[in-house]
Amino acid sequence: MTPLAQEVDVATRGRAYLATLAGRRVTVVGLAKSGIAAARLLVAAGADVCGTDARAVASLGPEALALQGEGVRLVDGRAAVDGADLVVVSPGVPIDGEQLAPARARFVPVIGELELGWSAMEAETIAITGTNGKTTTTALTGALLAEQPRAVFVGGNIGTPLAERALDFPAAGLVVAEVSSFQLETIAAFQPRVAAVLNITPDHLDRHHTFAGYVDAKARIFMNQTAHDCAVLNADDEATRALADRTRARVLWFSRQRVLDHGVFVQDGWVVARLNGHVDRICPLPEIQLRGAHNVENVLAATACALWTGIGIDAIRRAIGRFRAVAHRIEFVRDIAGVQFYNDSKGTNVASTIKALESFSERVVLIAGGKGKGQDFTPLADAARRRVGHAVVIGEDGGRIAAALASRGIGVTTADTLAGAIESARAAARAGDVVLLSPACASFDMFNNYEHRGEVFKKLVEELA
Repeated sequence: MTPLAQEVDVATRGRAYLATLAGRRVTVVGLAKSGIAAARLLVAAGADVCGTDARAVASLGPEALALQGEGVRLVDGRAAVDGADLVVVSPGVPIDGEQLAPARARFVPVIGELELGWSAMEAETIAITGTNGKTTTTALTGALLAEQPRAVFVGGNIGTPLAERALDFPAAGLVVAEVSSFQLETIAAFQPRVAAVLNITPDHLDRHHTFAGYVDAKARIFMNQTAHDCAVLNADDEATRALADRTRARVLWFSRQRVLDHGVFVQDGWVVARLNGHVDRICPLPEIQLRGAHNVENVLAATACALWTGIGIDAIRRAIGRFRAVAHRIEFVRDIAGVQFYNDSKGTNVASTIKALESFSERVVLIAGGKGKGQDFTPLADAARRRVGHAVVIGEDGGRIAAALASRGIGVTTADTLAGAIESARAAARAGDVVLLSPACASFDMFNNYEHRGEVFKKLVEELA
């Protein structure tokens, strides 16, 4: 397999794209982190920029309000898109919503910050998506690539928007981007050199309406790839495996459960790769410091992505051994009187929480609940029956989770706040147990985002200690 770095000349798309923005009237819809980054990039490119948000201008945070001093006009309401030549939307803005109706009526291009940031950059991109494991795999891929001399930027949905680094990141570097289905809905030219899909299980059905619609959104990651690009796919996941027929890129498989003719897999207790007809041992499984079989899959996927760049096996093994769990993903917080508290606030859907539960052999006291996004909680109840000694539910869909768990004979307590949930979980736990925050739900009914929820959980646990 020819390494990415030796196959592709440095492109000039960034400079050419930025030149097309000069003088254009652009409206940015949604002024959270990605919208702010998009607005600043557009101003730097010489665009005439207007910004709007679901919140009134007077209610915006200080960083968004600061845009006014940087050349951005802030406007309330749908009128903000009137007269725009281009609309850039934040991931949380539905593209079929009323806010964008005037733009759709005039056939104005609507793109997302991911498309804008990528188009303005000249570095090659590794893009990683999936229902679960995106953040860990993206961070791990970045850690693997940090072992080689090229500059590496890890961002996208994981934290720093691409637009924030578009003007200063070197063309010879490598971008590792976590991308969500919401972001992929608004791409146009986005073409990652490596596109990885980890798994696909029902999620965000309130936005995509059907599972097929959700799969279609994920599959857009391959939309502009060619035979010179790479698609990294999970051979063990049915929905992901089927995507091989929807990409023109060369497929590189990974599998935890089977030996592959070509790909990265587990054999005799080792992570191995067969890329050129022979098997290379990369890392023994005990050196992986992350809990759970799903994290072995994340290591396989990250290894596949990294190998495509030509990085050496020894460097990959070294980085895998050093890597620890990312914040809010089965993150150990504290041991209090023999009870271990774990923060899995990133567990925002049923499949993710099931994987978290499967990571523990100990008796679990589960804290779950939030905005359920139209999910069926029966599979969670089935998995919890074998592992959860007690559950505490919170939030908008806490009652639905409680009903599902109670139908499987699991004791359930309801709490009005996360602080109350932690107190109830501590009372239900005994020495040797794990208290696990893994909500299986989005956070927006009670918190700003999953990071906010996780930080509050950690702070409350420290106070309890």
